[in-house]
Amino acid sequence: SGLEVGEVQAVGKNWENIVVGRIVDVAPHPNADRLRLATVDLGKQRSTVVCGAPNLTVGDKVAFARVGAQLIDAHTGRITQLKPAEIRGIVSEGMICSEKELGISESHEGIMILPPEATVGSPLSAYLGDTILDFDITPNRPDCLSVIGIAREIAALTQSKLRIPDIHYEELVEPIDSFASVKIAESDLCPRYCASLLTGVKVASSPEWLRRRLLACGMRPINNIVDITNYVMLEYGQPLHAFDYDHIKGKQIIVRRAGDGETITTLDGVERTLSPDILAIADTERAIAVAGVMGGLETEVSDNTTIVLIESANFNQAAIRRASARLKLSSEASLRFEKGLSRDLPLIALRRATQLMAELAGGKAARGIIDVYPGRLEKKPLFLSTGEVKRLLGVEMGVSEIISALEWLGFSCKEAESPSAIKVEVPWWRTDVSCVADLVEEVARILGYDKIPTTMLSAPLPKHDPTPILSLRQQLRSILVSCGFQEVLTYSLTSLTMLSKLSPQLRLTGVQPLRVANPMSREQEYLRTSLRPGILSVLARNERYQVEGIRLFEVGKVF
Repeated sequence: SGLEVGEVQAVGKNWENIVVGRIVDVAPHPNADRLRLATVDLGKQRSTVVCGAPNLTVGDKVAFARVGAQLIDAHTGRITQLKPAEIRGIVSEGMICSEKELGISESHEGIMILPPEATVGSPLSAYLGDTILDFDITPNRPDCLSVIGIAREIAALTQSKLRIPDIHYEELVEPIDSFASVKIAESDLCPRYCASLLTGVKVASSPEWLRRRLLACGMRPINNIVDITNYVMLEYGQPLHAFDYDHIKGKQIIVRRAGDGETITTLDGVERTLSPDILAIADTERAIAVAGVMGGLETEVSDNTTIVLIESANFNQAAIRRASARLKLSSEASLRFEKGLSRDLPLIALRRATQLMAELAGGKAARGIIDVYPGRLEKKPLFLSTGEVKRLLGVEMGVSEIISALEWLGFSCKEAESPSAIKVEVPWWRTDVSCVADLVEEVARILGYDKIPTTMLSAPLPKHDPTPILSLRQQLRSILVSCGFQEVLTYSLTSLTMLSKLSPQLRLTGVQPLRVANPMSREQEYLRTSLRPGILSVLARNERYQVEGIRLFEVGKVF
């Protein structure tokens, strides 16, 4: 399919001797105030262990490690084998585990609480074990930076039906326009901005299933609101952000360039200075987020938040890449925006996030959605012929076979006026398909490259006619090498000081060399006007190492 699995991780492969238990009794430790004795029902037996976790509660289901289990030491991070231990005069043959000790997350402030439906006595691996496939996604397939994108590919290869979650939720009578408005000042940098609003939300921990899925994807659960935005990003590939509505000044979102020297404290607690080449999300008074990179601390969702405004937008990929590099700040959101996302995706992902917040946070959605869309693109169909498929693949394929392959990938196909041609409409998520050759590539992927027969070229190879100047350079290289010279390749960047010393014509003519806009150092600030600085630098370096008899030459460009 073109999707490469980089790594396969087995969650729970080292969970032997770890089972699901239920706490049936909690008693104080006779010799320690901060420790307690927990009696755990393991199905066929009960075990009493010493535990210092603050969240021991009778009736909770827990992960119980028997003696011999392999666990991660919460302090050293090393894998250790559990042995019987005497703690303040009480022998403890077992352990109630935290998430960190099981290798699930970094949380070890308390024991891990399992859902009520977990079966007592069953192996923990049977309940929480899983297999994680880590895909290496190529830059041209941003649609596959999501679970649904991967599922589309698998469905096409296996010719299975893709089941996408149904999205529906109830809305309030009050329209969203009575709560907030959106203005896009830079439509070339933000072609679409969508927003929804929910009132009466209750910020709390996410359900166990949601936390587990985020952890499996390497994301730390925070609260139900933030977790839902991250979950939908992983599900659909569209980054979202939730603002605390009560902290938005003027109740208006403005997408604009940042002011020169404007500052914002991002969610990581760092105050950052912005510049006009960075796109900002602002209210009527100040920037509240760095567009496509990270939100601001002042509008962060907290335990006191009751009204949230959800952002789902499309940003110019070059602008996001520039902002991320300028601020030296990368995120899961910027990673996706830099690849270039579909402009149809923000509305779909926003409705999904609104649905989940209504279900999991008790929120009530305002009627309607704000959808400012100045960058709407006209979608044009592509026309593919069987002759073009044969020309590029060397394989005869019928119209019905081509249509079948493309339709499994989500393309809409109709027979054109010519019996050998097909009118193809590209699905909204395939931003990488723009020409007929792209369609042929998709057909080949589904057909299977191994099904394409190996054949001889239909015409002889063209005669090689080298460019005279390139031929001369190659001859010079051969002559110099045969005379004992070694070819070197030096940087095209150098310093003004070095150029002034070794290029006297600069002083005589007064011509200034070309300066790099963002040099990495003063020694690499200008484009070279001569090859002498680079070659002499190599000679000087070898002289310091007492290397004698060196003969060097370089063939390169000067500017």
